[in-house]
Amino acid sequence: MRCFRLGLAQIAPTLGDLEKNFALHERTVQEAIDQSVNLLVFPELSLTGYFLRDQVPAVALQSNSAALQALCELSHRLSMIVGFVEETPDHRFHNAAAYLEGGAIRYVHRKVYLPTYGIFDEQRDLAAGGTIRAFDTGLGRIALLICEDLWHPAAAALAAWDGAEILICPSASPGRGTGDTGPFQNAATWERMIRTYGDLFTCFIVYANRVGYEDGACFWGGSEVVDPLGKTLAKARYLEEQLLVTDLAPGSLRRARVTNPLLRDERLELTLQELQRIIRTRAGGSGRQD
Repeated sequence: MRCFRLGLAQIAPTLGDLEKNFALHERTVQEAIDQSVNLLVFPELSLTGYFLRDQVPAVALQSNSAALQALCELSHRLSMIVGFVEETPDHRFHNAAAYLEGGAIRYVHRKVYLPTYGIFDEQRDLAAGGTIRAFDTGLGRIALLICEDLWHPAAAALAAWDGAEILICPSASPGRGTGDTGPFQNAATWERMIRTYGDLFTCFIVYANRVGYEDGACFWGGSEVVDPLGKTLAKARYLEEQLLVTDLAPGSLRRARVTNPLLRDERLELTLQELQRIIRTRAGGSGRQD
């Protein structure tokens, strides 16, 4: 990776209003350009809002849509990650995040883990993604995981094993429970998790959460950037819109991986062996070791 300036767009999208949300993206991009940002990260479903339900087909975008192409044009001036509902050629709908750089969509991550507990019911209207990959950019090797994806440690591990230097998580996290130091209990859990992941996987962790209200749910913000030693580099305010800007430098990545060479020492063949055994056992095999 190279040194670059990162911006996190902690915004409050309007549910189901593509036109209004696109205008918000344009304004935020201009603000980021004014601050010399090289990569701007928007939250999960930033172009549509989160609790869409029956609105999913109405707001879904294909890759050649006017809104995405207009944002691609803006990516000549800075790279960005935007959240949207993707409609595939066979008319499946995905909770997706696209990486835009140099006037084109360079990569799309489709959310792998769709929550169906509590107030969440994403599987009713959306299809799950089937890949977790790191990809090369002009800034470094990046992996995207969307919100719930990050709650599954194997997802973050796969991204790191695939060479990610920067793990980016666009999120739309509604507050749950009463917090001691922050507004909600789950905010503290998120913060512990991303700091631990930074340390364990020796990656930069970028968490871009939204704010605002939908259907009585309050999105808490608190976007954060963590270095490869698990230390917070920048932290956004709770409950308020904000453009959080910080600089990332490769030196801290090198220091972390020299000091704590966990990725170097990972035994992927052993991991594969044991995963295959577990899968066989769940499928009805004996699981006996020979």
